[in-house]
Amino acid sequence: MAPWDRLPAPPVRLRRGLAPYTVERDIPVTMPDGVTLLADRYVPAGVARPPTILVRTPYGRRGPAALANGLLLVPFGFQLVVQSARGTFGSGGEFDPLGSEHADGLATVEWLKRQPWFHGTFATYGASYLGYSAWAVAAEAGPELKAMSLQITASSFRDAAYVGGSFALESTLTWTDLTQRQTQPLGMLTAPLLSRRRAVRAARSGRPLSELDVLTGGRPMRFYQDVLANHAAADGYWDTRDFSGTVGTVEAPVNLLGGWYDVFLPWQIKDYLALRAAGQTPYLTIGPWWHTDARHGLPALRESLAWFRAHLLGDTSGLRPDPVRVYVTGAREWRHFADWPPPGARQVRWHMHAGWGLGEDGPLPASPSTYRFDPARPTPALGGPTLLGSSRPVDNRPLERRPDVLVFTSPPLEDDLDVIGPIGADLFVRSDRAHTDFIVRLCDVAPDGTSRNVCEGGLRLPSPAEKPVGTDGVRRIAVDLWPTAHRFARGHRVRVHVTSGAHPKVAANPGTGDPLATASRMVKAAQELFHDPDRPSAIILSVHGRGS
Repeated sequence: MAPWDRLPAPPVRLRRGLAPYTVERDIPVTMPDGVTLLADRYVPAGVARPPTILVRTPYGRRGPAALANGLLLVPFGFQLVVQSARGTFGSGGEFDPLGSEHADGLATVEWLKRQPWFHGTFATYGASYLGYSAWAVAAEAGPELKAMSLQITASSFRDAAYVGGSFALESTLTWTDLTQRQTQPLGMLTAPLLSRRRAVRAARSGRPLSELDVLTGGRPMRFYQDVLANHAAADGYWDTRDFSGTVGTVEAPVNLLGGWYDVFLPWQIKDYLALRAAGQTPYLTIGPWWHTDARHGLPALRESLAWFRAHLLGDTSGLRPDPVRVYVTGAREWRHFADWPPPGARQVRWHMHAGWGLGEDGPLPASPSTYRFDPARPTPALGGPTLLGSSRPVDNRPLERRPDVLVFTSPPLEDDLDVIGPIGADLFVRSDRAHTDFIVRLCDVAPDGTSRNVCEGGLRLPSPAEKPVGTDGVRRIAVDLWPTAHRFARGHRVRVHVTSGAHPKVAANPGTGDPLATASRMVKAAQELFHDPDRPSAIILSVHGRGS
């Protein structure tokens, strides 16, 4: 086992019977508008002048939440300040999801610097919303910010809310219900288990999207309505909630951890690429995890400890040599790279063929493949990234039997095929509706016929990404799928789905162009996919050699 794969030893020995830290509860922090937010401060015993780790969270400061907030970092020589976001768990004001984190976060940073126990350096830490809160202040936190270690998160949730221009119905509805219920008795335990179930049931009701928050939670829910209303907004709501434009100005070293099946992965990688373009050397780890997968907890702790020891305590012995570390599913092994995408990867087109074939050879003249999409009975998604619950790959054969899913499959592979990097689709399509969606999914077919999803993506039309081809209504579209690192083993087959729905992960396109919130009329779409020499639809794979 390499040294960077081991949990670093604590910087101090903790004697039996001695508390490893002390706690100061409910510290008031006054915001510029007079609202008071509450924080807890954990101080390691026997450590002189410990550096500070700042965490801002809407999920509570104590109980099980304390572990997610970084409590286990404290005995390793760091003091931890955990603040409840505005309107949550005792902090004053109204919770405005995403909207208050910049102003409140910067005010908290300035307060932190004035405290007599602050010793000049701090870091930020956290997963999901906690990581987003850290990005909200990172560009303006000042030179005292020395490190960031963030997991399954991104500097903006805007594109994750509107995947490919569609509306991420399940995740948005689930999270809004979760945050509404978590402050109720036993809410932190029951909401993660029940919110997704309620949201999926509401999404399948057939009611207009504007009514689903009440159907899920029994009352209107502000965040859901705000995100739904701003689906097509070019500016306004998201101006104070999107920090992706400032990522390149962040000077503090950044460590990122994500999962191949996480809802935020594509935008987390964009943050990594923005830092690289600015000349920084962030670290990136991607494992076989989804958003609420407990398995990424220990790697996150281990890598954050190494990162904070290096950049706050000057001990670089725990850092791995290569900045990028990814788990290759299918091969069941970790790979280390100097950068992402991995140097040496080749972009290879695998063309879709008439007769449902898939391969590197170019397509022959053929008529297009067709299907009909009915938004009143939308094509479901059997797997794929979801905010709550498991996103473990599942057998997609039931989906592949539907008439509204096109399925293209390669012959059995003669050698292992390692696909590591970004994945895209270049499609030539025609629809009798100006407003429609196209969804592309990559699957791995085992010798026994099991067809498990690897990654997917979609695009809502009309879109700036489409290009007209001639004058007969054919459009050329580029669909971004989730990136991946996956081995298609020898004897397996590569499979691609093309369809127009992934319900309830994304809301069905009604086909009318009506405002999404109130659309009630549903119009079927006749879809065509072209695969001939002049219009060669293909999936584009990042091939990193064959075999090991």
